[in-house]
Amino acid sequence: MVDVYDVTVQKFEVPAQSSTKDLQDISASFAINFRLDPLQVVDIRRKQGTLQNLVSKVIAPQTQEAFKIAAALRTVEEAVTKRSELKRDFDSALNQRLEKYGIIVLDTSVIDLRFSPEFAKAVEEKQIAEQRAQRAVYVAQEAEQEAQAEVNRAKGKAEAQKLLAETLKAQGGELVLQKEAIEAWRQGGAQMPKVLVMSGDSNSTVPFLFNMGDLE
Repeated sequence: MVDVYDVTVQKFEVPAQSSTKDLQDISASFAINFRLDPLQVVDIRRKQGTLQNLVSKVIAPQTQEAFKIAAALRTVEEAVTKRSELKRDFDSALNQRLEKYGIIVLDTSVIDLRFSPEFAKAVEEKQIAEQRAQRAVYVAQEAEQEAQAEVNRAKGKAEAQKLLAETLKAQGGELVLQKEAIEAWRQGGAQMPKVLVMSGDSNSTVPFLFNMGDLE
């Protein structure tokens, strides 16, 4: 009987289970792309038998062990948030374990990553809490902005009132000065200045001459 070994790229999906550093259960399915080293095919045939045996007796258990190594380095939350690092450690461990069997790993991918129901519920609750916290921050910022707007409006009103008061004060001072000047003219016995006022249109202008004292 002749066994045929394909030395081109092979692909198999392999499940794996493990526990994280914080003792949470985690499972995954990996797609393993690999090929056999042509120089070691004879040795592979002698030691492992068929390709199916190679997958079930070498690749699958070594995938499991590599996943245990990678998962044990981090918490279950880190396995989610640092998934690329989890895969990097898994790839490194798997390559080291399979190369001695004449198996060259070309690429791996995580098809599915599953957690315990308790952790999935905790993640959901955490997401809800974070959304509520973000909403509370937004409401607080909105209230702060509105309060600042009220302060700015109050400052604007105060500045306007101050400017109006200064204007009225200045105008009142001018009126006082005018009244004092008129009083000085009267007490000095001098004749008040006369003002000529023209009344009427350009065709019938009637001049009026009167004393400033008459304005009192």
